[in-house]
Amino acid sequence: MLLVCLLIVAATTALILQARIDSEQEALNRATAVAQTFATSPGTASAMHTENPTTLLQPRAEETRRRAHLDFVVVANTHGIRYTHPKPQYIGKTLVADWRPVVKGKIVTESVQGPLGREVQATVPIPKGDGTVAGVVCAGMTAADVSGRVERQLPLVFGSAAGALALATGGTALVGGRLRRQTRGLGPAQMTRMYEHHDAVLHSVKEGVLIVDSHGRLVLANDEAGRLLDLPPGAEGRPVTELGIEPRTAELLASGRIATDEVHLAGERLLAVNQRATRWDGGMSGSVATLRDSTELRALSGKAEVAERRLRLLYEAGAKVGTTLDVVRTAEELTRFAVPWFADFATVDLVDPVLRGDEPVGSAMRRTATCGIRSDHPLWRVGKMITYSGTVPQALGFGAGRPVLEADLRTYEGWQEQDREQATKIVKYGIHSMITIPLRARDVTLGIATFWRSEKSEPFDEDDVALTEELVARAAVAIDNARRYTREHAMAATLQRSLLPQGLPEQDAMEVAHRYLPARAGVGGDWFDVIPLPGSRVALVVGDVVGHGLHAAATMGRLRTAVHNFSALDLPPDELLAHLDELVSRFDQDQASAGTDAPGISGASCLYAIYDPVSGRCTMAGAGHPGPAVVLPDSTVAFPDVPLGPPLGLGGEPIETVELELPEGSRLALFTDGLIRDRGRDFDEGLGVLRTTLAGLPERTPEETCQAVFDTMVSSHPGDDIALLVARTHLLDPGHVAEWELPSDPAAVARIRNEAAEQLSAWGLEEVGFTTELILSELMTNAIRYGCSPSRVRLLRARTLICEVADGSSTSPHLRRAATTDEGGRGLFLVAQYAQRWGTRYTPNGKIIWAEQPLTAPVSPVGDATGDDLLDQWADIPG
Repeated sequence: MLLVCLLIVAATTALILQARIDSEQEALNRATAVAQTFATSPGTASAMHTENPTTLLQPRAEETRRRAHLDFVVVANTHGIRYTHPKPQYIGKTLVADWRPVVKGKIVTESVQGPLGREVQATVPIPKGDGTVAGVVCAGMTAADVSGRVERQLPLVFGSAAGALALATGGTALVGGRLRRQTRGLGPAQMTRMYEHHDAVLHSVKEGVLIVDSHGRLVLANDEAGRLLDLPPGAEGRPVTELGIEPRTAELLASGRIATDEVHLAGERLLAVNQRATRWDGGMSGSVATLRDSTELRALSGKAEVAERRLRLLYEAGAKVGTTLDVVRTAEELTRFAVPWFADFATVDLVDPVLRGDEPVGSAMRRTATCGIRSDHPLWRVGKMITYSGTVPQALGFGAGRPVLEADLRTYEGWQEQDREQATKIVKYGIHSMITIPLRARDVTLGIATFWRSEKSEPFDEDDVALTEELVARAAVAIDNARRYTREHAMAATLQRSLLPQGLPEQDAMEVAHRYLPARAGVGGDWFDVIPLPGSRVALVVGDVVGHGLHAAATMGRLRTAVHNFSALDLPPDELLAHLDELVSRFDQDQASAGTDAPGISGASCLYAIYDPVSGRCTMAGAGHPGPAVVLPDSTVAFPDVPLGPPLGLGGEPIETVELELPEGSRLALFTDGLIRDRGRDFDEGLGVLRTTLAGLPERTPEETCQAVFDTMVSSHPGDDIALLVARTHLLDPGHVAEWELPSDPAAVARIRNEAAEQLSAWGLEEVGFTTELILSELMTNAIRYGCSPSRVRLLRARTLICEVADGSSTSPHLRRAATTDEGGRGLFLVAQYAQRWGTRYTPNGKIIWAEQPLTAPVSPVGDATGDDLLDQWADIPG
């Protein structure tokens, strides 16, 4: 249709163009004839030489124009000046034509832009009797007139084109319908594709295909049919009985009867023939037969059964062997799977270090797994240490790294060298065949797997060896993976145990108990800590590092060390967590710049709480960590609203603190989210279970509380690490606290020193009275001299004697060397020598200088030096 339309459009365009050219040529011919006739008519030449040529020629020219159906007939002299024109206003003006060649006797036809528009005209000379030219005559038509003649022909042209298009469309529809009926609606592309598929399938299938018509002539045979029947060239079109086919097969093909898997002989081949009746080409009957060479199938059927059995065995082994990362259990799975699939008994012996996750060293092996169809077998039991030697199959296989088959143990003597008595028991028991295969993975031999058959089974053969070798190879990879996991798990556990607190420090503020349980996936990064602080205070810390394994354990150790270091500065919880957040960010940046593949620390969380037994206040802050549970003495359980800051390493948000008033005997439970979300619980559900559990434990010690919470909420194999810290608060006896206001008067030092001595006497601490007075004197003098009001002195009697002097200044004192001639500068040196510890703690209103002394025995200066000796150590001037 598209082609016909293009042809019609092209023909119509050509006709229009030709009509336009013909009309223009016709107009030029007519104009030339009229102009020549007018130029040679009598009186034209003579009129050119009269006094007024226009009077004589204008009427004649107009009469000629009208009769000739032209648009203009113009007469001009030899200088191109018009004597006539259809529009009188143009008479006397220059002729718009190429008249100069005409004056010389030529005829010019042309298309010009004249007074009447675009004009097609012919210009001829007016001859005189002497052969010269008297003037010129220009006659013609406008282009619009010529186009009008063409346009009058367009209806006929377009009508003819429409008729041709309608005829072509009808013919196309008729032909297309006929083709669709013949091809059952298939188009050319579908027909081509169907033929290509038909040809590809017919000649590519591994079955012979023959089509025979109702007269017994071969219509079609594919390549496979020609090969199976040895058909001669040009067989198609000939009767099948004349093609040299076996008579029985030829009779079947010629008869057209139905056949299903009939076996026919074709030379040395056995053919399975199937035949069905068919009809084609409008109803002509015939038959189609398929031929299949069953010779190879019969030969391969046995191998196929073996291969299918092997594949099924290996498939099931992949699902049943190596389900865990446990070395012993993987070995047991191998033996349980082998019995009774292809063996009556199976044993696995592993090199002893493999069981601990180490590299296999030596040849001493431990019987790791044993399984059999009966339990009274004489094989060595699990746990026995064995060293195979000599020509024993296990020794040969372990040493050479290849399987060893002993089809009949009754006729082979070498395997008895290990233990003749044991070998005799095995033979008498009825075990007669054995395969021993080394467990090798990644070019390392981990042990030996041995499979046995008893009297009721066929002996092992080479096919069994190939199957067993592949099965053992898969099991060896699983055992090696379990060994590597065991080693990494042991390393991570060792590292984590070394990084977690080995014991809780002694302190009087709280009674603390703890629990930690790693996830089933391995140790992780959950941690806890109890840190004594100056002033009998104590810090409780719980943190969580995302992930498991060595990296998480090492990261946990770094964070725990950082918290210890920051707590030595005696920072408030919010400032300590802010410093820890910056440190984690720096860790991640250093790791990113180093280009390592280890995961970052971002996402770790921490909860830090400080409890003061003097005031009973607990100040805490969290960074991405859930808040604690508080159990009041009346068993009321509450979860304080601790402002939840972003996890460590993210930064950007300020960390806020919350302060709680805890009555004596309150229990504080700090935990990681693994405790709450264990056993598939969501967070809110876990908090509800924890609340109920804690509320049902009145008057319990922290140790009993930890155990009860773990028994109720924790599974034996949790999905995440769990850390739990339970602390019961104590308040310091008010009688063990003494406080004085310190005026800015140096005379007050002596008074407070005397009152402090009296208080020490009342506490029965006269032995430390001298050093305490010395320490207080120096600290109070410094506060008066360098500090500012208000100043305060406090003595705390706890596990140690604590002296505190507070003032409103934030300037920190420092030890310095004092020269022999200096009057001062030795006070803090003496304090440092006689106190067990000393330091500075900053408060919102200033600072506190503190010093601790043991109550059991006073601290002696280094080397029992005298006061003069101590001063001389800091002298700048020799001698």
